[in-house]
Amino acid sequence: MTSTAAPEPTAPPPTTPATTVVTEPPTTVTPVPSAEPAPPLAAPLAPAGSGSKGDAVIVLQQRLLDLGFWIDEADGQYGTVTTQAVMAFQKYYVDFGLKATGQADQATVDALAAVTVKPFVPPDEPEAVVVDKGHQVLHLVREGRTQWTLNTSTGTGRDYTEVDQKRGGTIAGHAITPEGRFKVYRDHTDGWESGELGQLYRPKYFAGGVAVHGSNSIPNYPASHGCVRITTTAMDWIWANDLIPRGTVVVVHA
Repeated sequence: MTSTAAPEPTAPPPTTPATTVVTEPPTTVTPVPSAEPAPPLAAPLAPAGSGSKGDAVIVLQQRLLDLGFWIDEADGQYGTVTTQAVMAFQKYYVDFGLKATGQADQATVDALAAVTVKPFVPPDEPEAVVVDKGHQVLHLVREGRTQWTLNTSTGTGRDYTEVDQKRGGTIAGHAITPEGRFKVYRDHTDGWESGELGQLYRPKYFAGGVAVHGSNSIPNYPASHGCVRITTTAMDWIWANDLIPRGTVVVVHA
């Protein structure tokens, strides 16, 4: 009789463990703020200075406006406001080796042609006044971008003893523009206000007696008792457009 061997048991097929797919949430990349591009140069620039008139001055003024350096209008008249805007440009772009004279010499117009972006302040505040003591300029930040840059003159950093123009006698102090974050808490809309140390045009106070105010003297160096000086024309424009209302943040840095 023939015997038949029992079949060998068959092992079950190996089991492949289930694979768990972990889906990572999409990464959100926050855009890094950057400087705003300036329009291309519309026409060649030519040197000009105080008292100059004509089309060459209009081209210069328009270039300043395109780069964010404030003037009231491109009217072809190289007056005080244009001088101040040129000085602000020269101060801000000191790395070009420019002298802050307010006169658009050949080196200055070459730099105006070479710059392709507007001044940039990181927008820590959507609406703010930023006083850059190192460059001696003031930036107006609007809607999170640096809208305008103006020439300014801040505190000398020196001690002083002068006549108190409000109460008589003398007053002593240290001419410093304090650094930090402040808010405009008081202002004076109608013309010149008498202060202890002189006249302030339509001031916006942000730290004690320290204010952003109009002045007839904004040189290319720190010259004030602590206030932040700009032209009276610029101050009128700020008031007319309500650019620094009460509560506006003022940031002052070295």
